[in-house]
Amino acid sequence: MKLFASLTSPYARKIRVILHEKQLPFELVVDSPWESNTLIPSVNPLGKVPVLITDDEEVYFDSPLIAAWLETLDAPPRLLPADRLEALRVQRTEALADGINDAAVHAFLESRRPGGERSDAVIARQHAKIERALDHLEAQAGGHTWLHGDDITLADIAVGIALGYLDLRISDLDWRRAHPALAGLAERLFTRPSFIDTLPPAG
Repeated sequence: MKLFASLTSPYARKIRVILHEKQLPFELVVDSPWESNTLIPSVNPLGKVPVLITDDEEVYFDSPLIAAWLETLDAPPRLLPADRLEALRVQRTEALADGINDAAVHAFLESRRPGGERSDAVIARQHAKIERALDHLEAQAGGHTWLHGDDITLADIAVGIALGYLDLRISDLDWRRAHPALAGLAERLFTRPSFIDTLPPAG
């Protein structure tokens, strides 16, 4: 397998964590869609990472689809429940976590625009989305070690990635103060080798 990924992309990091947890060998191709010489558009028409190319040369893009495909390999641990409805519930939490990433990326890019072009209203709108999502996840996480069931799932990985991305891009948010259950979840996740080994570079 070959994975095209940016080292700071939370979506790509999610897939790298899954591959690490499942101990699946792969070739990492570090590439950023923002660079002029990027190869990403040649493998994904949307020009986004991550992109996974299987050993059979089949191409998958967008992290939820890649994560679902990796489950078909039956490599432990299972990160989606066998029950289809329960799997959808896990993927619903994944979608919420990905939405936090979407809002954080949007807010970060807006904050880097020149002063005359930057919209504080746009940034505030994205921050409000993040806060609502964090509040929802906090209620879900309260009193539990993992978000769905007794073992780590794709939901936990996706939420952990989103929380780590907030630390990277919106470090002044101080999400831990108002979300102690999520802070506990993050502490459990951030000490796992899969999270340590995929820690994005600062800046």
